[in-house]
Amino acid sequence: MVAPTTGSKGPRSSANPSPSEERDKPRLTDAEKKRNHIASEQKRRQAIRLGFDRLSEMVPGYRGQARSEGLVLNGTAEYICKLVQERRELLEACDANGVAVDDETRKAIDKFPWEWIDGLLLEKSGAEGSEAPEGSEPPEGSEPADGG
Repeated sequence: MVAPTTGSKGPRSSANPSPSEERDKPRLTDAEKKRNHIASEQKRRQAIRLGFDRLSEMVPGYRGQARSEGLVLNGTAEYICKLVQERRELLEACDANGVAVDDETRKAIDKFPWEWIDGLLLEKSGAEGSEAPEGSEPPEGSEPADGG
């Protein structure tokens, strides 16, 4: 391997190699490029696999079971929606009983895309169409204005 040369202005940083340094640097062979690509792909797949393993440990019903990634993703989405729904109900119960809830707790639940829950509930109930009603929002602790 040829050592990089330094110019009369002193050593250059590796971030900005001179054209002569680029020429002196040995290029990777096709076989080396292929090995690097395969190694990168294996590393990426391993990271995904570990992520799904972590999800399957956190979501009830998936621990220690053989599973497909699609099932884990759907199960995770349903579990998150269930937890958010439970939290929404707890906030409503707090409001109904005069229990103070700090703004940070309310903000976290307000940021959730409620149409996800409504869409999942429609899918599970077998209702026609899995789309949530437009403008779907969490209830404010009162009945709808239309009396429905």
